[in-house]
Amino acid sequence: MIQFNHNQAKDLQIAYIGGGSRGWAWGFMMDLSMDAQLNGCVRLYDIDRAAAERNEIIGNKISAHPDALSRWQYTVADSLKDALTGADFVVISILPGTFDEMESDVHLPERVSVYQPVGDTVGPGGFMRAMRTIPMFVTIAEAIRDYAPNAWVINYTNPMTLCIRTLYEVFPDIKAFGCCHEVFGTQKLLCSMLEKEGIPGVTRQEIYTTVTGINHFTWLTRASYRNMDLMPIYEKYADLYADGYEDGGDRNWMNNSFACAQMVKFDLFRRFGAIAAAGDRHLAEFMPPWYTRDPETVKSYKFGLTPVSWRKDDLKRRLQRSDDLISGKEELTLKPSGEEGHLLLKAILGLGDLVSNVNIPNRGQIPNLPLGAVVETNALFGRDRIEPVYAGPVPGNILPLIARHVYNQENTLRAALTCDRKLGFTTFMNDPQMGHVTLADGQKLFDDMLENQRKYLPEKWFK
Repeated sequence: MIQFNHNQAKDLQIAYIGGGSRGWAWGFMMDLSMDAQLNGCVRLYDIDRAAAERNEIIGNKISAHPDALSRWQYTVADSLKDALTGADFVVISILPGTFDEMESDVHLPERVSVYQPVGDTVGPGGFMRAMRTIPMFVTIAEAIRDYAPNAWVINYTNPMTLCIRTLYEVFPDIKAFGCCHEVFGTQKLLCSMLEKEGIPGVTRQEIYTTVTGINHFTWLTRASYRNMDLMPIYEKYADLYADGYEDGGDRNWMNNSFACAQMVKFDLFRRFGAIAAAGDRHLAEFMPPWYTRDPETVKSYKFGLTPVSWRKDDLKRRLQRSDDLISGKEELTLKPSGEEGHLLLKAILGLGDLVSNVNIPNRGQIPNLPLGAVVETNALFGRDRIEPVYAGPVPGNILPLIARHVYNQENTLRAALTCDRKLGFTTFMNDPQMGHVTLADGQKLFDDMLENQRKYLPEKWFK
């Protein structure tokens, strides 16, 4: 639901932390440029200053584009303090470490037959990524507390739940939330089903859903379009297309590491009676290795393992595209990103209310999960406020699946903050993906993976 008025917000100050990966930053820049209600200054801060300088050039080129509806000034900040001082909003989009560390996250566990399609949220890869991410977010949270305590903070970095949880742990009064587009894909899937039912032209924003769970393991317990209950339609298609549905949402799973044929979603629906609302690659990682036992099993469910070598090659392509955009070899074309970050920003500014899924601490919106744990539900965004929408209790048959990860994430945070190797290992082994791994093999894997993060971790881990 989106309802915007025709007022304007001028001279906004936005601090953008990270963005050197280019994709997220460029999309956000384009969204800002295509919205006539907003203008201001974006201060770019990245530990890779050259990346920020390149984004400065591209951002100003986007703003100067003849199709741009608003003007923004992009500048490079020398420090977090310079970026944050006076900011109305803070956007965080960082890569914790490099793809070399991610290669360890994703591929080292394969030696004990743990295959991770993504490896950035849960499982051994998600745990290790959190170990190097949490100290970075402690630093960011302290800087926001000191230099921009009243700013609204939008996070796009994974592991999403632990990034948001760390911000609130360090600075309890922070106004932070996390955005993720995974639910959008499931809403588009429902639109595709409606089209097959003879109801074309429905947009995902017209689909009402009750969202519950945690990031990348979200579930829809209700879904409707106008006065139509969509759960029976979803059940029909889950049965009809048990061998794969390649219309709507992700397509061409055989040629795209990020695509799927919805088989994991449909299987989970048949087992648990609710709609698992993330990409199959993410959903599979929260379960025991039903879908990821080996590469052949992954292939049989028609999704892919994304090798880090692909990510490294993709980074080279994006760096080349950055060169081409700066030199003018590639012409800039403005197009919306499909994300909602700038719309949420507008709602907080009082330019109209909006309901969307968001990652924030549990204030009772999911009453049978721990208060304070970061959960993903719908929320109403309005002038200087986010009001979580009550999702109700997680259904009893799904609750153990989600709760295990909630408590693991809480223990992951505690282990990272205290450098507690014993707590870290027990948490690492308590992940469902590690259930078949012996303690001896798990300990060796834990030690080796932790060693690969050494340059990002406090020395206390190794004493």
